[in-house]
Amino acid sequence: MPYFSGYMQEQPKLNRRTRHVQRQRLGEPFGMEPNRIQRITVIGAGLMGHGIAQEFALAGFEVALYSRTDEGARQAIANIRANLERLTELGIVRPDQADAAPMRVRPTREFDAAVGDADLVIEAVPENLALKQELFERLDAVSPEGAILASTTSTYMPSQLATATHRPERVVVTHYFNPPYLVPLVEIVRGEATSDDVLSAVHGLLRQIGKRPVVVQKEVPGFIGNRLQAALLREALWMVQRGVATPEDVDTVIKNSIGRRWAVAGVFEIFDLGGWDVVTSAASSIIADLESSSELPQVALERVEKGELGVKTGKGFYEWTPDSADALRRRLTQALVRIEQWS
Repeated sequence: MPYFSGYMQEQPKLNRRTRHVQRQRLGEPFGMEPNRIQRITVIGAGLMGHGIAQEFALAGFEVALYSRTDEGARQAIANIRANLERLTELGIVRPDQADAAPMRVRPTREFDAAVGDADLVIEAVPENLALKQELFERLDAVSPEGAILASTTSTYMPSQLATATHRPERVVVTHYFNPPYLVPLVEIVRGEATSDDVLSAVHGLLRQIGKRPVVVQKEVPGFIGNRLQAALLREALWMVQRGVATPEDVDTVIKNSIGRRWAVAGVFEIFDLGGWDVVTSAASSIIADLESSSELPQVALERVEKGELGVKTGKGFYEWTPDSADALRRRLTQALVRIEQWS
């Protein structure tokens, strides 16, 4: 299913009483099939949270969006409307859909009310293990017994969060990539106790709204995407630090060679085309020379020490102005949309 096609499908809605009666009639735990997940709650209205709520709302789901402050809630809805306006301009979303979706998002500061009727809770709070564990303990106490509890963490293992609950079999990680409404991938990470039924339900639900989920079968730091990204980053930083190439030239190589291929084919697909006899012969002379340090390259740490953090400070490896940063964001947005349209 094309990623954006999920926006075109309105999902059937059931009120609370109807859902309760239906579950009793079925005589089995909720959550085994994606179409039984009707009420979505997102905890955290920031960068990732509002984008995730937007996707489900655009696909026809009612979404409760919890924010600690009224201002956070107002800003989240404003961001959702701005995102949808941009998608409408790009021809991805119809104007009537863009008008209807924000109405399905219910911002609230009432935590218990937000999760009390949820079928699926997705937390998108800052990356702090103690904070997340405290949150999962509270979710476990307040949310329905059959609710699935998911985290957008890119750092922590689902088992670390499941220990704060009495339902480890219903805890998963759903790792989105930013911006979540433009990048179709979600990594579903199972914990040691996560049930196959919960994995199947979450996987099916995400496919239903047009995402392209994968299942990470074993807990490993960084999951799949960030491990691959970190490996490339380490080598890129090493080459800059050793004077092999400038940051600009490294980026030029990526954008004009492997990056173009990776937009349409993965590493195993590409090397299957090349032939593994050729690949292993060529790689054998390179692998031994690749950077393998377990520490971050000093060239990156020096940037942090100097406060050269990138766009947010006006300088990283590049000089940034508000205009140049906005131009890059626009370029990324347009490219992601175009890739999706022809992929």
